[in-house]
Amino acid sequence: MKKFVFLVVVVSFALVLTAGTAAASRIEISSPGQQAIPLALTRVLPITTAHPEVAAEFDRVLEYDLEFTGLFRFIDPASFLSDAGRLGLQRTDVNFPQWRLLGAELLIKGGYQLNGDELIVDMRLYDVTTQRLLTGRRYAGQRGDVRKIAHTFADQVLQQLTGESGPFAAKIAYISEQTGYKELYLMDIDGHNAVRLTDHRLLVLNPDFSPRSKELIFTSYKHENPDLFRKEVYTGQESRLSFQEGLNISGRYSPDGRQIALTLSRDGNAELYLMGTDGTLLRRLTNHYAIDVDPSWSPDGNRIAFVSDRLGNPNVFIVNIHSREVRRLTYDGRYNATPAWNPRSNRIAFSRLENGAFNIFTINDDGTDERQITFGAGSKEHPRWSPDGRFLVYSLDDGREKSIWKMRADGSGARRISAAGGQATHPAWSGRW
Repeated sequence: MKKFVFLVVVVSFALVLTAGTAAASRIEISSPGQQAIPLALTRVLPITTAHPEVAAEFDRVLEYDLEFTGLFRFIDPASFLSDAGRLGLQRTDVNFPQWRLLGAELLIKGGYQLNGDELIVDMRLYDVTTQRLLTGRRYAGQRGDVRKIAHTFADQVLQQLTGESGPFAAKIAYISEQTGYKELYLMDIDGHNAVRLTDHRLLVLNPDFSPRSKELIFTSYKHENPDLFRKEVYTGQESRLSFQEGLNISGRYSPDGRQIALTLSRDGNAELYLMGTDGTLLRRLTNHYAIDVDPSWSPDGNRIAFVSDRLGNPNVFIVNIHSREVRRLTYDGRYNATPAWNPRSNRIAFSRLENGAFNIFTINDDGTDERQITFGAGSKEHPRWSPDGRFLVYSLDDGREKSIWKMRADGSGARRISAAGGQATHPAWSGRW
């Protein structure tokens, strides 16, 4: 797989913004869609020769990402005045009164040039009210990098407005039956550029991204046993990490990437264990006759949410990795599964079976404020958070096809991202790629 490389040059005059201006421009994304900021998103303009197909692709991707955040109310392009068609990217070149007249509070302008296969994109985000440049970036890459550059600037917009980068310059790992076997795939967060990573021709399950490098762990039956594998994405190098007799499943990296929590049945029962990233078995976390599976780390790395049927029906529990004390988290429903701890908060997502179908819920780690966030036909399972904790990716089984979807943390904005015909499941969202 070709490694993506492009350069980001911070526009020098963006560095002179005062700390007060930067702080004033930040907002909190707690309820997407309720703080719709009027945004004028202009089309990227040619700096030299026009290449309409490049501009159109960039514009589509950037608008798609920004719309998905739920943060913005887009000013109708049909109402744009003459400044929208002018390339000027310096603050003094912008006709701010025109944009204030349209009610815009934020303005995005940009230009591009394509020299052979070399692509340069200059982007600016302005505060219309204060007539200040909030951020500016110059991106240099290849023609094929246009989508990646658009995703990266969308991340930069969120970084400037919220203090934390967005999750758009990332990847989604998932399992697909496109070849007739369950294999591991990788795609952009909008479903483009899907590639197959494994050719095991058996059963592959439960991918998870390392927070420290471009690699994944997953379970595979390649050797006729559910073993835990590790794969480096760009080199393609692959190795068996855990191949204890019986189950080696549900591997999850710790937040610092130094340990892996997984389920082993080496002693005859499915229990949670901690393992080093070199495959060294560190210690056992649970010791119960019930089945303990699906670990998910807390952001501080001190606790793990998991599923157990130790008190009857499957429910979500939390274990302290130091004291090994276990407490129950969920009490409602007959079947609760696949917990995922928000990497930026105390919120845990999980799926629950009710009336013959799974839906996704979220709950605080102290058991309070449980909320159902998906509804309607089909089973929604395997929720996983984006690295910034603002969005979720999950799988949907509508009875005919399984597909990957994403949504905002409150359940709004759901959209399908996997292609048709793949029977796609078990998604995971990477960090910045």
